Amino acid sequence: MSDEARVQFSDREALIYHSTGRPGKIEIVASKPMATQRDLSLAYSPGVAVPVLAIADDPALAYDYTAKGNLVAVISNGTAILGLGNLGALASKPVMEGKAVLFKRFADVDAIDLELATEDPDAFINAVALLEPSFGGINLEDIKAPECFIIEQALKERMKIPVMHDDQHGTAIISAAGLINACEITGRNLGDVKVVVNGAGAAAIACTELIKAMGVSPGNVIMCDRKGVIYQGRQEGMDQWKSAHAAITEARTLEEALVGADIFLGLSAAGALRGDMIEKMATRPIIFAMANPDPEITPPEAKAVRPDCIVATGRSDYPNQVNNVLGFPFIFRGALDVRATTINEEMKIAAAYAIAELAREAVPEEVAAAYGGQLASFGQDYIIPAPFDPRLMEVVPAAVAQAAMDSGVATKPILDMDEYRMSLRARLNPTTSVLTLAYDNARAHPKRVVFAEAEEEVVLRAAIAFRDGGCGTPVLIGRDDVREKLRALGVDDPESFEIHNSRHSPLVPAMVEILYGRLQRRGYLHRECERLVNTDRNIFASLLLKMGEADAMITGVTRTYGQSLREVRRVLDQAEGRTPFGIHVLVGQSHTVFMADTTVNERPSAAELADIAEQTAAVARRMGHEPRVAFLSYSTFGNPSGNWLGPIRDAVEILDSRGVSFEYEGEMAPDVALNPKLMVNYPFSRLSGPANVLVMPGLQSANLSAKLLRELGGDSVIGPMLVGMEKPVQIATMASNASELVTLAVLAASGIAL
Repeated sequence: MSDEARVQFSDREALIYHSTGRPGKIEIVASKPMATQRDLSLAYSPGVAVPVLAIADDPALAYDYTAKGNLVAVISNGTAILGLGNLGALASKPVMEGKAVLFKRFADVDAIDLELATEDPDAFINAVALLEPSFGGINLEDIKAPECFIIEQALKERMKIPVMHDDQHGTAIISAAGLINACEITGRNLGDVKVVVNGAGAAAIACTELIKAMGVSPGNVIMCDRKGVIYQGRQEGMDQWKSAHAAITEARTLEEALVGADIFLGLSAAGALRGDMIEKMATRPIIFAMANPDPEITPPEAKAVRPDCIVATGRSDYPNQVNNVLGFPFIFRGALDVRATTINEEMKIAAAYAIAELAREAVPEEVAAAYGGQLASFGQDYIIPAPFDPRLMEVVPAAVAQAAMDSGVATKPILDMDEYRMSLRARLNPTTSVLTLAYDNARAHPKRVVFAEAEEEVVLRAAIAFRDGGCGTPVLIGRDDVREKLRALGVDDPESFEIHNSRHSPLVPAMVEILYGRLQRRGYLHRECERLVNTDRNIFASLLLKMGEADAMITGVTRTYGQSLREVRRVLDQAEGRTPFGIHVLVGQSHTVFMADTTVNERPSAAELADIAEQTAAVARRMGHEPRVAFLSYSTFGNPSGNWLGPIRDAVEILDSRGVSFEYEGEMAPDVALNPKLMVNYPFSRLSGPANVLVMPGLQSANLSAKLLRELGGDSVIGPMLVGMEKPVQIATMASNASELVTLAVLAASGIAL
């Protein structure tokens, strides 16, 4: 796969991303009410004195009365930032903020970045050690070797909370998981394999130590650095950490060491491994080429020489990505939940085996669907789980917590592991995972998406982001000045964008005939159809979709939703047997609610309400949720009575007759549908929990509710999503920003919003 397959973006786009709105990527949000004087009195003075005195008497209560138990510090001095080198503590802050975001996104761990302006290991150690009362765990990051070894070991000895240098152990744990499965597939035993490690930095040494702890014979491991094999007796370029892995061997070069080797672990530099070296390895060699950003050898290069090999890299555009995000959030999650005093070898090994075992299980439907249904099953090209597999949150923390308890470092043992697994499952909203997977699917199966209003700057920025993000090919509709506008936005090659101008497109004659064939019996003359094709961007864009020139379409920022929809429907029909409608998706930290119909049908009939319920339930399932549908009304089961309840009750009866596979109930008021305390007053209700699909009784209430929640609510809002059309079309709001347009384009292209 070429470099063009990788996710790309401009420097300007990256800077805009980090500076737009609130600068940076994190913020502090209050977790308790602060609305009244009483709230303030409880939060600070005098109420705060009560937990202060309690903690003074029993320090363990800090985990009960403060955020300590779910708070990790991400700490660096900037001496080894990514692959950029020593750029200083301040320059490392964007990376540390990013790490903090990953902790929250993947494992619901609160994290704060701390950048220490010192390269003195002792000063660094003292500074971090003094922070122990504040945090439940310490994640060290981007610290150069050998100082990182000294710092981590000293802090683990001094502190009674989990400390881990992820650059070392994260890579080690994920690569170990992959090795377990690679050995399983190739019929090898860990105790017998011959391993060559190329690289002798922090990650390489950590990988070597971990696989030895897991059963690889120390005598079967050869480590190499820039000067060749690290062998017993070598003097040049040695230190105590390298010496610990010096081998008894006659080999002096990487090429010599690889003869007959089963496994290559590369943590060195691009191009370090050649095809002729691989030829000399054992049958079905296992190659982990983990150099970043470019591996020691690419999978196509390796397979060209040895088709029988298994290859893993650190890149997302190749199978078997060794990605640290599979490990560190969940390891800390498990360690925090049992209040572990350290992260030991047993916990790391447990994490590796949990990740390995997960890859052997069937891929869940929502993950496979988001990857276009083509995510590989366990085998040569799938030895490591997908990074966004939602099951990681359940299996890895549970394994780590169990290992902590078994090894005696847990101070708060979990009594019911089944209940703990359920609580882990509930901590994260699956919508966030599925949206990420939708982006991955779009990148894996790129589609042609029409951006109908490409003369608008916000649309062009969205189109640029869509293409540079590897999500597909934007097809731009606009006049002759679009390329100049692209250049003004920092695009170096505007000629590479596909632009259609309806005034001189060779497709116009065919488009006119298609449109005239549809509208001639609705009062339209041929010349009127010509005018519409030449002047109406939504008509022109819809016809591109109709003719198969593109796969999906996005519009909406220059005209009202209703007007855009009317123009689209002059060209495109509803899907056979379906009712077109709109969905707003409200996404909170721990919930997702689907509202429909919020955009299309003014007063839906009973049959349309039933169709809307079925189709919204299908969208909810594609986004990882088991639907519980509530037909909303001002009335709850007839109280108060009124004149508009008939269609809702009939819709419920229609679903009864269809035998659908999801929960549904109605009519009911929103508070009853969403509040379990109120729902208990209706023990006959068929909903097992709060509703997550709200079928609205009419467009007026639905649209007003959606817009009020978008402007005043605390949730993120996705949409409106248009479903039920013959072709994937999304109509954004006029106030949409570029990010929202890209999300809608991805949802259309990935098959989630159909």
